[in-house]
Amino acid sequence: MTYHETIGARTYRFDDLKTLLAKASPLRSGDQLAGVTAATEEERVAAKMALANVPLSTFLNEAVIPYEDDEVTRLIVDDHSPEAFAPVSHLTVGDFRNWLLADSTGTDALVGVTAGLTPEMVAAVSKLMRNQDLILAAKKRPVVTRFRNTIGLPGRMSVRLQPNHPTDDAKGIAASMFDGLMYGCGDAVIGINPASDSLAAITRLLVMIDEFRQRYDVPTQSCVLTHVTNTIAAIEKGAPVDLVFQSIAGTEKANASFGVSLALLREAHEAGLSMKRGTVGDNLMYFETGQGSALSANAHHGVDQQTCEVRAYAVARKFEPLLTNTVVGFIGPEYLYDGRQIIRAGLEDHFCGKLLGVPMGCDICYTNHAEADQDDMDTLLTLLGVANVNFIMGIPGADDVMLNYQSTSFHDALYVRRVLDLKRAPEFEAWLESMRITDTRGSLLTQATQPLIEWMNA
Repeated sequence: MTYHETIGARTYRFDDLKTLLAKASPLRSGDQLAGVTAATEEERVAAKMALANVPLSTFLNEAVIPYEDDEVTRLIVDDHSPEAFAPVSHLTVGDFRNWLLADSTGTDALVGVTAGLTPEMVAAVSKLMRNQDLILAAKKRPVVTRFRNTIGLPGRMSVRLQPNHPTDDAKGIAASMFDGLMYGCGDAVIGINPASDSLAAITRLLVMIDEFRQRYDVPTQSCVLTHVTNTIAAIEKGAPVDLVFQSIAGTEKANASFGVSLALLREAHEAGLSMKRGTVGDNLMYFETGQGSALSANAHHGVDQQTCEVRAYAVARKFEPLLTNTVVGFIGPEYLYDGRQIIRAGLEDHFCGKLLGVPMGCDICYTNHAEADQDDMDTLLTLLGVANVNFIMGIPGADDVMLNYQSTSFHDALYVRRVLDLKRAPEFEAWLESMRITDTRGSLLTQATQPLIEWMNA
């Protein structure tokens, strides 16, 4: 189907829905690299105007990647709920934006339509929205998940404690863990990116964290962010696996480049459930995504990078994860060139994930060759805090010494909690108070807790 819009004396034509979505996207370097972006700002405006008039039902009849060619498309189509779609089925993309932002549309209405929305619908409406629109609508749509604590409640924000070490040195990792816990971080997960894919090394890290967690009865979860096949092998060996991690993308071909398929993710999910380690819930998958991942694998099928990203959330949603994290600036300036593009992408990803019912966090980050700095990260951190992001990263000094990129620190989490009055996961908050790390208001105490000091010294 062809789409068109006239501005002045010029009529712009867009050959199909895939092209229209790409041309309507805000400018970003990845789409320029792929050759799918609008040639001029006027063309981008024309595409947005044409997109606003597209009925949402069109997305059910025109796939951006053919059903026969892609298992993610098949997942999206086969899992769509006509009943959930009914309340918005008569709307255009522009009308849908207005419906999302209306005061009369509350959380219950947004939850009710979740299973009726496809990633392409959600990506489309995000392209018509200002940053403030993305924040407002996302704030109205909390997604709550549970394993050993409760993450995503309104007015709360969790932190992944990320104690990476370039050689997986146990003492170095323990020092970072201790540092983060003393700053009140770690309620999302204590998650280590291992330097080695060795099963023995992975198991050693899992055992270390689990022994600490059990010794002090910490209401959080652990994860070693290795490939899902390694985690399955660790489970088979009896390792204390809490969360099952995997990087995912929005096309079958991109996921294949990660060495995964929907069937393998299903196997991993079932393996994790067999451990029965959750105490307040069984959300146990941890997914990471990032705009540009499909393009970097030459697996984007001519689809713009933001739409590809949102399709990854359909994959995540299928497995009811505890955490889903857009590592927004990690892939590099080839895909998100500067602070402005990173900020916009982070707000888009958070909004789109929440609208699809996915528990969204954000690694608010950049690489050192991007045109971005820590002030840009402060801005995105504050905006996502207002939008009620589920979790952020906590990294010593905001500088990951193993992955070599810049993110957010333990101090950054304290800042955003103070300025926006954001609390931690309730179970973790109670534990911090019992350990005399924080007071009854959640503020840090100046006297370090003696049991943790003893563990650190040991």
